[in-house]
Amino acid sequence: MSDFGSGVDGGGGNVQSGPRASFGIRFVALLIDVVLLAVVGFVVRLILGNALGSAVNLLVGLAYYGYLEGSPSGQTVGKRAMSIRVIDFTSGGPIGPGRALIRYLGRILSSIPCLLGYFWMLWDKDKQTWHDKIATTVVVPTSAYPVAAWPG
Repeated sequence: MSDFGSGVDGGGGNVQSGPRASFGIRFVALLIDVVLLAVVGFVVRLILGNALGSAVNLLVGLAYYGYLEGSPSGQTVGKRAMSIRVIDFTSGGPIGPGRALIRYLGRILSSIPCLLGYFWMLWDKDKQTWHDKIATTVVVPTSAYPVAAWPG
């Protein structure tokens, strides 16, 4: 049993001490999501102009991460492609759209000091980035924490 409490996933495993997604897998999933959103953002800016297009692109990003990471699957397109998902650190359940938005906004803090918040998971005992810590989440492999349906 972990010293972090007794959070248990649906399969009976301990969430706090369970397996985590590696930095490399998370990085590739992020790249997939960034490219997808960049293409959408490029098209939106072409249609609406740079200023309005950038504002709309921010809203698209909020909707994308809020809906997909907040869904029961906890998977964006990139996370699905890489067979990983976001779950609640304590319960192992979905994080919901509100916490998914907090996690998305937390990425800004993770990015500001030369991406230190992203690299933090390399030496963190729970393999959490700063935005994971802010939203109390972890990213785990779907082999250990299966997804019933996507997006859920």
